[in-house]
Formats: sequence, C-alpha cells, structure tokens
Amino acid sequence: MPQVVSEDRRQIEFHLLGGVEVVANGEPIAVRGARQRALLAFLLLRVGDTVPRDHLIDAIWGESPPERARNALQVQIHGLRRLIGHDRIETDAAGYRIVASRDELDVSRFQDLVRRAHAEQPVSAAETLGAALSLWRGAALAGLDAPFVPSEAARLEEERTAALEARIDADLLCGREVEVVAELEALVEQHPFRERLWRQLMTALYRAGRQADALEAYRRASSKLRDELGIDPGAELRELEQAVLRQDPALALTPPLAPPTPP
Repeated sequence: MPQVVSEDRRQIEFHLLGGVEVVANGEPIAVRGARQRALLAFLLLRVGDTVPRDHLIDAIWGESPPERARNALQVQIHGLRRLIGHDRIETDAAGYRIVASRDELDVSRFQDLVRRAHAEQPVSAAETLGAALSLWRGAALAGLDAPFVPSEAARLEEERTAALEARIDADLLCGREVEVVAELEALVEQHPFRERLWRQLMTALYRAGRQADALEAYRRASSKLRDELGIDPGAELRELEQAVLRQDPALALTPPLAPPTPP
C-alpha cells in the first residue's frame, strides 16, 4: 500500500540539542511517551540512513524488549507518522528511514556552521561559531532514557565543547582576551582535564597583563592532572608555562583587522 503524503509538507524543525522537540510551522508538536521520543531521536541521529528494525529495538528497549518487539516498534512508528507526516518515515525491507533536510535538523545545522567556520578568518569564524553554539538549548538529548543515549549525548557534547574551544581561539586571535577570561574560568571548573581550555585561560590572562595569574592557572591545572589523574601536564601546556615565564613575544599576537566596511 502506498504511503500517505502529509497534507502540505509542513515546515518542520527537529531539535535534539536540548530536549527532543519538533516544531511545525512555528508551533511545537507534543511528542508524547518516552519510547516515541527516543525512537524519533535515534532515527534523526541517523538521518538519511535506513535503520534495521533490530537495531531500533536494541536502541529503544535494550536488553528488555517486549515479547512482540517488532509489533511494538510498528506501533511507535505509526504514532510518529501521525505526528510528523506519513511521508517523513519511509519503510523498506531493511527497516525505517526518516526524511529530513540538513536545514531541518539542529544537529546538522550546528555541524555545518562549525565546518564553515574552519574555513573563515578569525572575526567571521567567531561569529559563525557563536551562531552554531546558540542552537543549543541545553544538554544534548536531555530527558531521554534509552540505551543509546549516554554514548550519543557524550559524542554531541564533545562536539559542542570543541566548537566552544574553537570559538575562544578565534576570540583570542581577535584580541578579546579580557572578554573571555571569566568564561574560561568557569569552563576549566566544568572541564578540569581539558588542557586546551587551560592553555586558552593562561594565554588570555597573560595577554590581559596578568602574568602571575597565568602562572597560577598552570599550577592549578598541574594539580588537577596530577592529583586526580596521576599524569603530568602535556608538552604544550608545559611549553606555554615556559613561554609565560620568559615573556615570549610570540604570545602577544597582533589581532587581525576586521574586513573594511563597504562605503
């Protein structure tokens, strides 16, 4: 039997960077039930791919699937189709595939902006990365409880933190060291073992004329790494401490000029 096409192919946005959310024509759609939200999220994380039924059952129910798991899965798929449109979830012999463009999924928009920023000059890159990070409404996949959630959420959160670090690098290249110090102080508390953040904090403090505070940041980082992980700071962090001690001129980068404003 041919699938029913949704009435007008509503403009839909799918949000995973926070709680699972669907917005159609500007209005939120309630995705009720933990299983249904988890199924939608798992399909969206593999947008464009056909996901085998058994993979979906494992992802949603884990080691405790219902007796008639394939029937239970079909019920959840039917419910999702009623919410977002029958043509949004395709079926074939292998499994199910969700249909969504990259512009409709916040994860894809975030990743596309991050990728674009890597090819831009610092001023533009900082703006583009800021736009990417603004798509986050909270913790990735917040509120979901399914076997796949911990690993997928950790992967997305790693991408978020890496984008944040890249944005701070761009800000530092633009001479915004004073503006980012407070943010970095909060970030090293949240991520005490990320040496890149400690290097950024040391660099920002040094360029803000706070050499002693930059060296104190190194001591704090060293203590965290040695006391809690039993490791020494990495080579880059150690080299930065030496550069701060000798007041290496290379630490004082000249900020790039912003593009000229058209007349």
